[in-house]
Amino acid sequence: MTTTETIAEARVGHPFPARALASAAVLAALLAGAFVLYAPSAEARALSFSLLIGTLFGVVLQRSRFCFFCNFRDFYEKREPRGVLAILVALAVGVALYHVVFITWMPVPIEGRLPPTAHVGPVSPVLALAALVFGLGMAVSGSCLSAHLYRLGEGSPTAPFALLGAGIGFVAGFLTWNPLFLAVTARSPIVWLPHAIGYSGTLVLSLAVIAILAVVVLALSRSGASPASAEPLSLRVVARRVFVERWPAAAGGAAVGVIAMLAYFRVAPLGVTAELGSLARTAANGAGILPETLYGLDTLRGCATVIKETLLSNNGLFVLGLVGGSFAAALLAGQFKPKWPTGSQAVRGLAGGALMGWGAMTGLGCTVGVLLSGIHAGALAGWVFLAFATAGAALGISLMRRLVPGY
Repeated sequence: MTTTETIAEARVGHPFPARALASAAVLAALLAGAFVLYAPSAEARALSFSLLIGTLFGVVLQRSRFCFFCNFRDFYEKREPRGVLAILVALAVGVALYHVVFITWMPVPIEGRLPPTAHVGPVSPVLALAALVFGLGMAVSGSCLSAHLYRLGEGSPTAPFALLGAGIGFVAGFLTWNPLFLAVTARSPIVWLPHAIGYSGTLVLSLAVIAILAVVVLALSRSGASPASAEPLSLRVVARRVFVERWPAAAGGAAVGVIAMLAYFRVAPLGVTAELGSLARTAANGAGILPETLYGLDTLRGCATVIKETLLSNNGLFVLGLVGGSFAAALLAGQFKPKWPTGSQAVRGLAGGALMGWGAMTGLGCTVGVLLSGIHAGALAGWVFLAFATAGAALGISLMRRLVPGY
């Protein structure tokens, strides 16, 4: 047994074979669930695929440590570039693959038509505010919502409170939706870049912006990091790099981009807040606190919320698979380490989650549903969300450093 394995097993208290068996059991249960759901109908196939692709997404997020806020914070505070580069790779791969789908489905980007189900939302000051508040929420809680979901699979003590807080934030968002929509959003343009510059122009412009951001990140990153020591490849080394160590930025980012395209091609664009928002909307409606009408909400593209009438939904199964896949990956890597939450973790999770929930409801999605899927689709809204969520995260980090000792 190698030193690395000895340390890992001492830390989690279980030898690798036991962890591997437990991880395999979790994955087998998820695969069995997808098999049970599968049926000849299109709806059943979509449910089955959603569980499978969510499981794969959870494994990739956990293995690559793919978290928008954590990656940004590593760069903002330490000038560590690999996490941000993983995000940029995911954006580049997704943009390229989405355009392959667009050209197949809709060869000409006709004015007045949008690609089916793509997350192309309105661009307005309300979107900018929602993204800014979401970024603040990430800084307060310590992660974006998608990362809280995969960290739930790692036993994070903060994640349950952040998700509960997000539900509360969604309810607050429903209560403020009508005045914001009537005053601003209803008159805001829905900008799909291919309408203005075509598919080729959108692809070239998007990849150029991503490349410029990558150059800036590399220029600002700290140099002089010691290169990884050469290690003879063996089956043990490869297994450790795949199942225990953090994946390289290019591999994790590329995997996210491919999954985004597959999800869009088969079911719907990636998003993690539709189910959470629908649960919040259903609960608030049952309690009689929702407005009688949420003007325009159900006509806009994004992570749509509904009053739930059935238990199963595509996004719900996707999220279930995400948590289950990350749990299986964390078990295998020895990174499932549940802890009892402290009061600070509970408060920060609830407060940050509430901010993110309001931002996600008002902005029609989060860093996955608006930023990632929106930029992939050529939506200007995705770039606006990226800019203001990043600004909110930077502002939030500065505030938390002043207010919270040891942040």
